[in-house]
Amino acid sequence: MSFFLKIVTLVDIYMKKFTSIGDLLKNYRNREDISQSDLASEFDVDIRSIIRWEKNETLLNNIKEEEMAAITFIPYQVIRNLNTTSPIPIFYDFDIRKYSLSSLSTELPDADWIRSRIDVDTSRLRNINTAEDIENILRFTNLQNNPLKNTNKKLIFDTAKKFPELNLIILDQSGHYSGHCVYFSISLNTYQQIKNKTLIETELDTHHLVDYRTQETPVFYCHSITADCNENFFFMIGEVLKFYRDTPLKDYIYALLTSRYDSHHMSEQLGIKTVWEDEGLKKEHHLLSAPRLVEGNFKAFLGKN
Repeated sequence: MSFFLKIVTLVDIYMKKFTSIGDLLKNYRNREDISQSDLASEFDVDIRSIIRWEKNETLLNNIKEEEMAAITFIPYQVIRNLNTTSPIPIFYDFDIRKYSLSSLSTELPDADWIRSRIDVDTSRLRNINTAEDIENILRFTNLQNNPLKNTNKKLIFDTAKKFPELNLIILDQSGHYSGHCVYFSISLNTYQQIKNKTLIETELDTHHLVDYRTQETPVFYCHSITADCNENFFFMIGEVLKFYRDTPLKDYIYALLTSRYDSHHMSEQLGIKTVWEDEGLKKEHHLLSAPRLVEGNFKAFLGKN
């Protein structure tokens, strides 16, 4: 399959093109099985307002735009682009909370392209430090519908405090949540249990966290790394790769348990290999991709060998 055909196929299956705020609202209601009446209650408006919005007879005001982002967890920029008299068409995937302005820019950026621009910074990236940050991380985690992912609030809060270098939030130009990365620094013994399936990620707790600087072989276990568009993902993955490039590490393991369909190619480019996949869980929970554990390090990619 050619690269172009692969992109088109992914767009056809996962990304839907939206041309109006009404279309977006109707799709959201259908996915969540929410009636117009129930949605009106969440917005604290009359049902006629929902009907007019869905028919594109009226637009949401600025306050309702903000409320829509909070209620639906759809990226604010998607709502902003469509909630106008001259909507900007946008491709959006509800399952991974990602948007694109073009069918040709839905794929994650090429890893070599990221490496060549790794030192480009943004002021929109910061450490995880608020209760709202944790809530957004958990909303995204639950959106993935992966039964193996950890949703322990205290664990995420504690890892953000103990390991701020790789526990980050990225915001959009208007200051809204746009993505995050969450990492657990764990011992090699703990990771081996995960790898051998004698311990599952949901069983990880604060007592499993260690200081990577005290470990002979540090293990950086990625809970999740995500962004709502490729630009924000570029800044996020760039910051992560700079940590591995600039931190003195004799040896280390990077690992991630994921069920996202869009990360296979990126992992391969970075030199990260699949340890195991669980097709049974994919079928049981109707996931887009089989949950898989991947591991490796970025030494070769970053030229540190």
